[in-house]
Amino acid sequence: MLYFEDLKVGDTFGTPTHPVTTEEIVAFARQYDPQPFHTDATAAKTSLFGELVASGWHTAALSMSLMVRGELQPDGGVIGRGVDQLRWPRPTLPGDTLRVEMTVTEIDPMPSRTGRGRVKLSCRTLNQNGDPVQEMTARLLVQRRVT
Repeated sequence: MLYFEDLKVGDTFGTPTHPVTTEEIVAFARQYDPQPFHTDATAAKTSLFGELVASGWHTAALSMSLMVRGELQPDGGVIGRGVDQLRWPRPTLPGDTLRVEMTVTEIDPMPSRTGRGRVKLSCRTLNQNGDPVQEMTARLLVQRRVT
């Protein structure tokens, strides 16, 4: 387990990988983002993308799952305070294998709340070629070490 005091600006953390399947893209989209370019490979051919693509929200959900299972394991869990600058520079495709790289960019000890500190992370979700499919800044609350 990591505590606020264990982290410093520049620390980088990785995650396991996740292979994205056509079936999961379609299932997620049918429930949460039912647009033809997410749910129907034939219809997707005539879309802006020209092929079936994952919803950006699916990519975000996969990214969160990877982050929670990654190397950054704060005591008490990954407690989000918010997300800034969420972008999807390219679509996630069936057959992509995703991973997330997280870098600590800011640390704030929150002196008025001695039990935790604020951490800002730059998070990049990358496909198997190292191309970013999602970029965001995540803001976390991280437990301080009890002394």
